[in-house]
Amino acid sequence: MTSAALPARQPTPALPPAAPPYTWEWPRPLLTGTLVRRYQRFLADVTLDDGSTVTAHCPNTGSMTGCAEPGSPVLLSESDNPDRKLRHTWEAVRMTGADGAPGAWVGIHTGHGPAIVAAGIRTGAIPELAGYARLRREVPYGTGSRIDLLLEDDHRPPCYVEVKNVTLTDDDTALFPDAVTTRGARHMRELERVVAEGGRAAVLFLVHRADCVRFAPAGHIDPAYAAALAQAVRGGVLVLPCAARVTPHGVTLLGRLPEATP
Repeated sequence: MTSAALPARQPTPALPPAAPPYTWEWPRPLLTGTLVRRYQRFLADVTLDDGSTVTAHCPNTGSMTGCAEPGSPVLLSESDNPDRKLRHTWEAVRMTGADGAPGAWVGIHTGHGPAIVAAGIRTGAIPELAGYARLRREVPYGTGSRIDLLLEDDHRPPCYVEVKNVTLTDDDTALFPDAVTTRGARHMRELERVVAEGGRAAVLFLVHRADCVRFAPAGHIDPAYAAALAQAVRGGVLVLPCAARVTPHGVTLLGRLPEATP
C-alpha cells in the first residue's frame, strides 16, 4: 500500500507544547459483542456476550478496510428511543495484533468526531485551535456545505474546522480517505477559499485509534482528494492529524501526529 506525502510548509511551524489529554466519555455504558458481518453499508449483525444476535446501525459510509472482519470484538451503544428502527449502534471494533493478542480499539462512528473535537477545543486539549470565544457547529458556508466547527472571536478572524474520522492504516501510518470522496475534495477547495478571503481554516484528521505514529493522505485510493488536500495546504489550510485512544469508557485525545514527508 502506498500513500501520498503532504507538501512541506515553508517554514514548517513548530508543534505547540503538549496539552493535557482530554477524555470524551460515552453517554452511557456500552455493550460488548462479536461482529458477525457488515452488509448494505449501514447494517451490522453482532452476537452480544449474552448469546443473542442483534442488527446494529453502522454509522460509517467508508469502506472500513480492516475494521469489519467477522469475529472481531465490537462495542455497541443502545438507544431507548422507541421510534428508532434499530436500537443498537456500532461504536468501535478491536484490532488483533500481529502476535494474535488484542490490539487497539478503533472508533468507527463518524458522527462523534465533531463533538469530541469541540469538547477538546473547549478544554484546551487542541492548542492549535485555542483562543476563540465562541464555537458553533454545522454552520452553512461555501456552496451548499456546512462546516463542522466554526470558531469565532471579536479580536481575530474566524476559523473554519473540518473534522475527518480516520480508521485506515498501513502498518503504523494512519491514512485518509478509505474510499473515494468527491465531497471531501470539494471541502478542501472551500477551505482554501476561506483562507484566500482572509479567514483561517483547518482540517482535523481524528485518528480514531492509538496504534499509529504518523498520518498521510491515501493517494492510492483517491488521488483527487490527495491533490486537493495538498493544494489546500499550499493555500494556507492547517492540517491537524490528532491521535485518539478508544476504550469501552471513552475517547482520549492524545495529541498531534506528524505528517508523512517525501
